Amino acid sequence: MELTEAVTRLRAAGCVFAEDEAAMLAGAATGAAFDRLVERRVAGEPLEHVVGWVAFAGLRVPVAAGVFVPRRRTELVAALAADRLPHGGTLVDLCCGAGAIAVAVATARPDAKVWAADIDPVAVALAGQSLAPLGGRAVFGDMDAGLPAALAATCDVVAACPPYVPSGEIPLMPREARDHEPHAALDGGPDGTDLQARVFEAASRLLRPGGVAVVETSDTQADRTLARARANDLAAHIVRDDARGAVVVVAVLN
Repeated sequence: MELTEAVTRLRAAGCVFAEDEAAMLAGAATGAAFDRLVERRVAGEPLEHVVGWVAFAGLRVPVAAGVFVPRRRTELVAALAADRLPHGGTLVDLCCGAGAIAVAVATARPDAKVWAADIDPVAVALAGQSLAPLGGRAVFGDMDAGLPAALAATCDVVAACPPYVPSGEIPLMPREARDHEPHAALDGGPDGTDLQARVFEAASRLLRPGGVAVVETSDTQADRTLARARANDLAAHIVRDDARGAVVVVAVLN
């Protein structure tokens, strides 16, 4: 398949940036293998799953079929987390998925001790492979359950992009998300804050006094997320980044 034909087929399938996507696919494979990648994308598979990586904070973070694709807006979580880490500090990325936050922080802050945790074994394996060369570790477990007990009350930063789509809104998501990403990585419960609440609960166990939790949310949920943080005795405020379309709650353990 010629590149021009690939662009035509991608555009017909609804890919807005067909030329850019065709170039990415051509960079990942040639010949018959390229044709197969184009077919997968035309069928609706996320581009990141097809090429095997996602651009995040200037890095290429490996992803795979069936794993949540990190969004650009989550770069704000990583940036704030790296900024709040003291020298030699410890960060835990909860609900880590492919580990994008942890990888970005470990890259920006090689002095830090970085951990990541998730309940998806495929995602944990990906995160672990990406973190190992950076000195970080990924573990399987529900929130902080799989982490070493010695981390309790010692961590400087807990960062997370937990599932926060309200259950009833998942059918309204783009097809490539609702059909190709794990339901558990999207569903935040009736109002979208159930997993956020559990992250704040875990953060209250993991953080040292003065430690910080940085948790992604949305404009429509920000006030509810703030309430979830404060219910766990965390002093919290909202941070917005219009350029990234990002909203996070930053919460401090008193």
